[in-house]
Amino acid sequence: MSAAANRDERLQIMLEPEELRAVDDFRYKYRLPSRAAAVRELLKRGLTSAPTGAADAHSRSQDFGVLGIANGSRFKDADNTEG
Repeated sequence: MSAAANRDERLQIMLEPEELRAVDDFRYKYRLPSRAAAVRELLKRGLTSAPTGAADAHSRSQDFGVLGIANGSRFKDADNTEG
Protein backbone atom coordinates (compact mmCIF):
# COMPACT_ATOMS: atom_id res chain seq x y z
CA MET A 1 0.00 0.00 0.00
CA SER A 2 1.40 3.41 -0.91
CA ALA A 3 1.99 6.18 1.60
CA ALA A 4 -0.67 8.28 -0.14
CA ALA A 5 -3.26 5.56 0.45
CA ASN A 6 -2.74 5.96 4.22
CA ARG A 7 -3.41 9.70 4.19
CA ASP A 8 -6.88 9.86 5.63
CA GLU A 9 -6.42 12.85 7.93
CA ARG A 10 -6.66 16.43 6.76
CA LEU A 11 -4.62 19.20 8.36
CA GLN A 12 -5.85 22.67 7.66
CA ILE A 13 -3.75 25.75 8.46
CA MET A 14 -4.06 29.45 7.77
CA LEU A 15 -1.02 31.26 6.38
CA GLU A 16 -0.27 34.89 5.73
CA PRO A 17 0.50 35.76 2.10
CA GLU A 18 4.25 36.00 2.84
CA GLU A 19 4.23 32.58 4.49
CA LEU A 20 2.43 31.00 1.56
CA ARG A 21 4.89 32.65 -0.81
CA ALA A 22 7.76 31.10 1.19
CA VAL A 23 6.16 27.64 0.89
CA ASP A 24 5.68 28.14 -2.85
CA ASP A 25 9.28 29.37 -3.25
CA PHE A 26 10.50 26.23 -1.46
CA ARG A 27 8.26 24.07 -3.64
CA TYR A 28 9.56 25.54 -6.89
CA LYS A 29 13.20 25.59 -5.76
CA TYR A 30 13.11 21.86 -5.04
CA ARG A 31 10.72 21.03 -7.90
CA LEU A 32 8.13 19.43 -5.66
CA PRO A 33 4.87 18.43 -7.35
CA SER A 34 2.46 20.27 -5.03
CA ARG A 35 2.11 22.57 -2.04
CA ALA A 36 1.13 19.54 0.02
CA ALA A 37 4.39 17.80 -0.92
CA ALA A 38 6.31 20.95 -0.01
CA VAL A 39 4.58 21.21 3.37
CA ARG A 40 5.24 17.50 4.09
CA GLU A 41 8.93 17.97 3.22
CA LEU A 42 9.17 21.08 5.39
CA LEU A 43 7.49 19.23 8.27
CA LYS A 44 9.90 16.32 7.87
CA ARG A 45 12.90 18.64 7.92
CA GLY A 46 11.55 20.58 10.88
CA LEU A 47 10.73 17.52 12.93
CA THR A 48 14.20 16.05 12.44
CA SER A 49 15.87 19.26 13.59
CA ALA A 50 13.40 20.47 16.22
CA PRO A 51 14.86 21.51 19.56
CA THR A 52 13.79 19.66 22.66
CA GLY A 53 11.55 21.57 25.01
CA ALA A 54 8.00 22.77 25.02
CA ALA A 55 5.88 25.81 24.50
CA ASP A 56 5.10 27.60 27.73
CA ALA A 57 1.66 27.79 29.31
CA HIS A 58 0.89 31.16 27.69
CA SER A 59 1.63 30.10 24.11
CA ARG A 60 -0.92 30.77 21.40
CA SER A 61 -1.00 29.54 17.84
CA GLN A 62 -0.27 33.01 16.50
CA ASP A 63 3.02 33.04 18.45
CA PHE A 64 4.46 30.56 15.96
CA GLY A 65 5.03 32.09 12.54
CA VAL A 66 6.40 30.23 9.55
CA LEU A 67 8.96 32.91 8.77
CA GLY A 68 10.11 33.42 12.35
CA ILE A 69 8.60 36.90 12.53
CA ALA A 70 5.71 36.14 14.85
CA ASN A 71 4.95 38.15 17.96
CA GLY A 72 7.80 36.43 19.77
CA SER A 73 8.11 32.68 19.87
CA ARG A 74 7.23 31.15 23.19
CA PHE A 75 8.98 27.88 22.40
CA LYS A 76 11.80 27.30 24.85
CA ASP A 77 14.91 25.30 24.04
CA ALA A 78 16.17 22.67 26.47
CA ASP A 79 18.33 25.29 28.20
CA ASN A 80 15.19 27.42 28.86
CA THR A 81 16.20 30.23 26.55
CA GLU A 82 13.56 31.44 24.16
CA GLY A 83 14.25 30.48 20.56
